[in-house]
Amino acid sequence: MTKQLFLTQGAKERNMVYSPLSIHIVPSLIAAGTKGHTEKELLSFLKSKSTADSTPLPLISSLWSLMTDLPEAGLVCPLEVDVQTNAEEVRIKVNLWAKKETRGLITEVLLFGSVNNITRLNFGNALYFKGVWDDQFNASKTKKYDLYCLNGKPSVKAPFMTNYHHQYVKAFDGFKVLKLLHQKGETEKWCFSMCLFLPDEKDGLPALVKRVCTEPGFLDHHLPNTRVRVGDFRIPKFKITSSFEASEVLKELGLVLPFEVDPYNGGNLTEMVDSPPDEVPFVSSIFHKSFIEVNENGKEAAAVTFSSKVVGSCRPCHRPKPIDFVVDHPFLFFYQKGND
Repeated sequence: MTKQLFLTQGAKERNMVYSPLSIHIVPSLIAAGTKGHTEKELLSFLKSKSTADSTPLPLISSLWSLMTDLPEAGLVCPLEVDVQTNAEEVRIKVNLWAKKETRGLITEVLLFGSVNNITRLNFGNALYFKGVWDDQFNASKTKKYDLYCLNGKPSVKAPFMTNYHHQYVKAFDGFKVLKLLHQKGETEKWCFSMCLFLPDEKDGLPALVKRVCTEPGFLDHHLPNTRVRVGDFRIPKFKITSSFEASEVLKELGLVLPFEVDPYNGGNLTEMVDSPPDEVPFVSSIFHKSFIEVNENGKEAAAVTFSSKVVGSCRPCHRPKPIDFVVDHPFLFFYQKGND
């Protein structure tokens, strides 16, 4: 999906963030209410044997519908509104729901006109995360430096964070990787980390994205697992908001039938909504919006989708050379559960 977004959503020209988990949840919900060829295609896309296997994690998920037969499993939240006569009211309520569940970070996921009187279903989920770095940055050390852009665009001044501690950094052929850990709260089940892939060349991001998307297991095989001494160590503070219509991307990836108006092969959402005999329920669009902010304290992130010290020592003469890690040009990052 990353490669497809890079090619089709203008990621070469602008910053982009998205949640694969948040996007994945909507096809999972759709699969629960389909049958026939559409169900088979969805399960194949989700790499699941049955709808039970494709059930999403217990995130904040909702489904709005005129009528629904989905079980009460915490994934269904019908709005008491007649969509056919109050489409704008539905849109406003959905956006208020997204704002509430993302702590105000995402205020509008459905634009004006995206819900109309032929709308029968609105699928949605929201994902919110706020984490504190295990090794926080000192804000007094933050300074502005040049940040270079792709395609020969002029550099811009941006605030860069730094510290002088050992870091999870490793150099590979053509790129380096940094892993930053988040603190795990006493009541939290999982720990999280952010991994940042930095190409050696200032314009090396497209080639790195291609490797990530074509080499099996690339991300897992290139994660640092030991702390090392760093030399020049600078990371920009950043805030990114991205939104796009995801159905075209999903079609390019092979998920087609849920979007088809075909009484024999397409749509087939009849398991979750009642429709007149001459109507074929289908998915018209999937809207996705994500937000992320990274600063000295940690990271705050949200996503909404509509239809997520061990320091070694040795003799000075054998000390390895410090690794510089200066993120002053386009890079790739992702968020993972766990530290390895």
